[in-house]
Formats: sequence, structure tokens, C-alpha cells
Amino acid sequence: MNLQTLTFRTADGWNTPLPTAMDSEQTLVLVFGAPEFGSDPAPLQALAEAFPRSVLVGCSTSGEIAGTQVHDASLSVAVARFGHTRLRRALTPVAGADDSFDAGTRLAEQLAGPGLRAVFLLSDGLCVNGTPLVDGLTRHLPSGVSITGGLAGDGSRFGHTWVLDGARPAANCICAVGLYGERLRIGHGCDGGWSDFGPERRITRSEGNVLFELDGKPALDLYKSYLGERAAGLPGTALLFPLSVRREGDGQDTLVRTILGIDEAQQSLTFAGDMPQGGIARLMRANTDKLIGSAGQAARQATVGASEVDDALLISVSCVGRRLVLGERTDEEVETVLDSAPQRAGHVGFYSYGEISPAVAGGASELHNQTMTVTVYSED
Repeated sequence: MNLQTLTFRTADGWNTPLPTAMDSEQTLVLVFGAPEFGSDPAPLQALAEAFPRSVLVGCSTSGEIAGTQVHDASLSVAVARFGHTRLRRALTPVAGADDSFDAGTRLAEQLAGPGLRAVFLLSDGLCVNGTPLVDGLTRHLPSGVSITGGLAGDGSRFGHTWVLDGARPAANCICAVGLYGERLRIGHGCDGGWSDFGPERRITRSEGNVLFELDGKPALDLYKSYLGERAAGLPGTALLFPLSVRREGDGQDTLVRTILGIDEAQQSLTFAGDMPQGGIARLMRANTDKLIGSAGQAARQATVGASEVDDALLISVSCVGRRLVLGERTDEEVETVLDSAPQRAGHVGFYSYGEISPAVAGGASELHNQTMTVTVYSED
């Protein structure tokens, strides 16, 4: 693999000339960009023109990860030319949360083929339910295909997100790249670092990713009582206090869910993934040291056996809620990921509205919130 990372800042332009000689059918151009490039796509068009044969995918963010730093108002780009891995791009519109499973199915139909080893998925962050989206993709691809990625971000505004349709930023779309070939090596890791507090409450009324009632009481009203003065900043302040959710019964996996929107009229909360009726929910809070430590744990999971690799592409997808909690320590989370990376690894990523990864090695891919996920691609 031949790999180069670069950044674009509106005030300064590209930090290095675009490596146009790397353009090929086996080149992946991965771009994570500030939301404002949705209305000012000139540098995205420049990328498409510089790499006409390459596979270009990307999305809007709540912060762009480049090496050991996190930026705003920038593009963070990785150009990876594979030596033995074939690539295929897929794109589908998504009509809303109810279309999420079918959207995943449509992507699987575009990507299915001999030698498929991995899928990296980027979705509109506001109009989908990430749980059935991942389920639709997983159910229609062979077992063992690695599926990672995330939901596009828009800071803490929750107003407008985009993914790339060619060089055009497009809302209400999902894009993905399939990677094919036996010499592709894949690593992934996922960890959270959040802690439960307060009483457990039963989800007594929900529909998909919309929560109406906890313990028979209006969910929004109950949640506001927890937030106190911070309730005035909803939905953004909800990123500081996600919910842990599990189905009833011992040994059930717990997932973290972040609020994407509120409905005052219905007293409901809309989440990035399913809120199963009858399940158990509990409020969560964070300790900054634990969050930073969990990023290192995710990186160590992803880079097992990769220390001898000359070139590796590391893609970090972390939750915008983690960034809000970490504040000025956000760069420490990113630096911790690189502590476990191969020496010549290139590192890009973004802060998201949802992260997609298996929770454990060999497990099925799921939608997560408030986690750090790390994907590593390299070749034998």
C-alpha cells in the first residue's frame, strides 16, 4: 500500500500538493470535512478532478481528525493506493428512518461479489436509524465481512449533514466502499469508557429509534428533570448524558445511545439507533481519563498483529459527545490512538453522530454511540 495524508484549511489551502500520481482504480480517497463545505464544495471538486479513477468517499463531521490533531473548518484526507486490493463504491438515497433496513439491503446488493472482505460505510447522520441500517447490510453480505464506519456529523447543531455523491455533498444519502482481496488485512476496535448512574428505567413505549415513555412517564419530561438547567440546550446538551440500553435478562449486551432530536409535542426523544420496547435504560456520565483510556484500548484491539506492517491506514471514528466532554483534552484521545499504531501509519477520522463497528473481535457489526472506534487497513 502507498499512503499519504493531507489537510485543507480555507485560509491556507492544501498543506501539500495533491499526489495526483497515486490516482488509480485501486486508490481510495477518504475525506472528512467540516459541514460548511456542503455549500462550498470547491476543494472537494478539486479532489475529484485530481483523482478521476479513484474511489472517493467522505462525509461531514463534528471535528476532523488528522494525525495527532483535531480540527474544525478543514478537510482531513487519506489517499491510499492498494497494491492487491480491489475497490467498489456504493451509494443509495435514504427516505428516512423507516427506510434504513432497505437502504442497507440496497448497499449490500451493490457491494456483494467474490472476494469481499470489508465495507467502510458513511451515512447521513440525521435521517437514518443506524441499527436497522447495519442490520440490513449485515444480513445480505457473507458472514465474516468486516463492516465499520459512522454517521456524518454537524457539530452539536444537529441541523444538516452530508455524504459525498461523487464530488457533490448530498443529504439523505449513504455511501460505502467495498474492499476485495485475500491480501487485505483488517483490524477493528471499539471502546467507550462511560459509567452508569441513577436508577434503571424500563422502556415502556418506543417505536424504532424514537423513545416515548420510560416507566410509563413521558421520556422527554423525565430526561429534562435530569438535565436541570442544561435542558434549555437540548438536543446538544444531551450529548453529555447518553443512555445505556439493554434488553431484559442477565448477560445481555449493553449499548450506548445518543439523542439526535426532541419532539416537544409528543414528549419524545429520537436516538441514533433502536430503543427496544421492554428494554432497560439508564443514564450515563463520563470521566475524562476513562474516555482517553478507552481510546487507547480501541486502538490496541485494532492493531493486534499490525506492528510489523510498513504502511497502514488508521481510521478513527469517535462520538461528538466525547469531544464535548473532553474539551481541550480532545487531542489526547487522538494521540492515544496513535500510541498503538504501526510506525508508518497514516491517521484520519472524524467525530460523528454514531459509530459502526463490531464490539469485540469476531462479533457482528453494530451501531454504537459515545465510543471510539478504530479501523486499520493494510496489505500482506
